[in-house]
Amino acid sequence: MLEKREIRSLIDTALAQRKSAYAPYSDFRVGAALLAGNGEVYTGCNIENSAYSPTNCAERTAVFKAVSEGVREFRAICITGGPGEEEPSDFCPPCGVCRQVLLEFCDPDFEIILAVNREHYQVYTLDELVPAGFRL
Repeated sequence: MLEKREIRSLIDTALAQRKSAYAPYSDFRVGAALLAGNGEVYTGCNIENSAYSPTNCAERTAVFKAVSEGVREFRAICITGGPGEEEPSDFCPPCGVCRQVLLEFCDPDFEIILAVNREHYQVYTLDELVPAGFRL
């Protein structure tokens, strides 16, 4: 279980990462901060495409960056998102595809932090967010 200072650090990183989002179609900016088992933090933002299906979510961007560098152990991810550049006003849970990617690389007790800001957040385990998930 993460300490409060670790959670707040991930929230700050995810909020900052929203600024890098490429979201000209939805104007919905998402940032993610993925804490690896080695203590490194990998970031991600959503990257849209006019054809829509090539669009990549912030969570998958962070996971794919880490995996492409040989990292395969993860402790937690923080996700924050909302319209435009204004501060988020609600939680932004991962989509089904991102949940499946997390199931591929993360343990059942992996922590998912959904944050509006440093004071307003919720923490779930992967098993809580994806009960009876598909794993090989």
